[in-house]
Amino acid sequence: MLIHLSSPHIHGGDSIRSQMMSVIWALMPAACVSVYMFGWLAVFQISSCMLACLATEWLTLKWMGRSTSPLGDASAALTGLLLALTLPALTPWWMTILGGIFAIGLGKQVYGGLGYNPFNPALSARIILLISFPLQMTTWVIPLHVQLSGLNLYDISLAWTLFTSGIAALPQAVDAMTMASPFGYVKTAWTQGIDVNTALQNYHYSYLNAFIGREAGSLGETSALALLLGGIYLLARHTITWQIPVSFLATVAVLAAIASTVDPNHYTPPLFHLLAGGLILCVFFMATDPVSSPVTPVGQIVFGVGCGIMTWSIRTWGGYPEGAMFAVVLMNCTVPIIDHYCRPKVYGQPRKKA
Repeated sequence: MLIHLSSPHIHGGDSIRSQMMSVIWALMPAACVSVYMFGWLAVFQISSCMLACLATEWLTLKWMGRSTSPLGDASAALTGLLLALTLPALTPWWMTILGGIFAIGLGKQVYGGLGYNPFNPALSARIILLISFPLQMTTWVIPLHVQLSGLNLYDISLAWTLFTSGIAALPQAVDAMTMASPFGYVKTAWTQGIDVNTALQNYHYSYLNAFIGREAGSLGETSALALLLGGIYLLARHTITWQIPVSFLATVAVLAAIASTVDPNHYTPPLFHLLAGGLILCVFFMATDPVSSPVTPVGQIVFGVGCGIMTWSIRTWGGYPEGAMFAVVLMNCTVPIIDHYCRPKVYGQPRKKA
C-alpha cells in the first residue's frame, strides 16, 4: 500500500522558537555587560520589560479569543529584552510597563500578531516613549565603573529605590551619577560654537571605552564588542544574512568619512558614528527583523543603504542626537515598495516587450 505524504518530507529542525531563542542568546553578552555596568538597575529593567511584554501578549490573545500558544514561541520575550536594552538604566518601572504594552499591543497584536507587524515592535515602543517622555528617556547613567559618586548600584535596595521611586528619591544622585550621552554632548557643544574635536576632548571620549562598554547610553548600546559578538553569532548560525548589516554600517561609515574630511570641525568621524549610540544594536538585531525587512538580497541591500543614509542624516541635522532607531522604523515603511521593485524574475517567465 502506497502512502502519499505532502511535502516537506524532511524537516530542517528550524522553527520560530529556535530563531527567537538564537537572537535571545545572541543578546546575552550585551545583557551581561549591562548588568556589569549598571548593577541591579539593569536586572530590574530587563525583567520588567520582558514580563510586561509576556503579560500583554497573554492578555491580548485572551481578549481576542485566540489561543495563547504563541507565548511559547519566545517572540514576546525577545521583544521585551530588546526594548529593555534600548532604554536608559534609570527608566522608571511604570515606563517599562507602558513600553511593554506599546510594543506588544500597538506594535504587534493590533496588526494581527507575529508576521503581520510592519514595524519592529521594540523600536516602535521605544520611539513612543522617547517622544512622550523625553526627559526620562535622555537621562543617562554613568557606567558603574566610571562614576566616582560612591553610589553602589550592586546594592539591591538602592537600585530598587531608584527603579521604583526614580532618581528624585535621591536628589544628591542626579549630578553624581548622570551625564549626557556622547552624541548629545557633541551636538550641544556645537550649538555653543565648540568644534567636534574639542567637544570630544572635553567629554574625555575614548574609542576603547565605547568599544568595551564604558560610556553613557542605553543598557544595550554601551558595549559595541558585546553586540558584535552577538551579531557574528547570528551570522554564523544563518539566523540573519550579511546584506543589511554590511550595507547599513558601510553607508554610515562612508557618509561620515566624506563629511568629516570636508569639515572635520563640524562632522564627527566614522569610528565615532560606528561605536556611539544604538547603531550596532539596530544593525544586527532590529534592522534584520525578518518580518519588517525586505525578503530579497538586493532589497535588503537597498534597505540597509536607506537606513544608513537616514541614520547619518538624523544624527547630523535632526533634533534628536540618535538616529538609528528612527531610521529603521522609517525604512520599515518602505519595505512593501522595496519588495515590489526588487523581486527576482520568475524562472521561465518571458521578457516583456518594450
